Amino acid sequence: MFEFKPQTYASKHEHYQDLLQQARGVLHGEHNLIANAANFSALVYHSLPQLNWAGFYLFDGTELVVGPFQGKPACIRIALGRGVCGTAAQSRQTQLVRDVNAFDGHIACDAASQSEIVVPLIKPDGALLGVWDVDSPVTDRFDEDDRVGMEALCAVFMASLMP
Repeated sequence: MFEFKPQTYASKHEHYQDLLQQARGVLHGEHNLIANAANFSALVYHSLPQLNWAGFYLFDGTELVVGPFQGKPACIRIALGRGVCGTAAQSRQTQLVRDVNAFDGHIACDAASQSEIVVPLIKPDGALLGVWDVDSPVTDRFDEDDRVGMEALCAVFMASLMP
C-alpha cells in the first residue's frame, strides 16, 4: 500500500529522487491513463513547494484538452503552438519559463501564475500523448534541477501506462 510521507530534504535532487520512488509506488500495477494521471497530479502538487497548478493536457488528435490536475479550474483547450503548453506539445521539448510575463503568447489561465514548466509526453511510437504542466505563483521557481526532475517523473508516468 502506498503511503505519502512529506519530509524535508538536503537538496532539490534528493527531493526529486524521493518523489520518483513515491511516483513508482503510487503508479505500481495500474495502467489506466486517467487513474494514474489523477494520482500523479496529486502526488506532485502536494509534494513540491510553491505550486499553484499541476496537471495534464491530453492531445485529442487536434488540440490539447485539460485532463486530471490539482489547482484552480484551468483553460479547457489549447491549440498546438499556443502558449507554453502548446509550444511544448508542438516542439516536443520541455519549456522552462522562469517568468511567464516574458513568454510571448503566454495563456494566463490563472493570473497568479508567474513561472511554469511543461514537459511533452511522447508515446513509444512517437505519437504525442499530451503535456505535463506545472505552474507556480513565484517567479524563477523552476530551474534546471526541476527540468531534470520533472522529465524523470514524466518518464515514470509514461512507463506506468505500458502493460
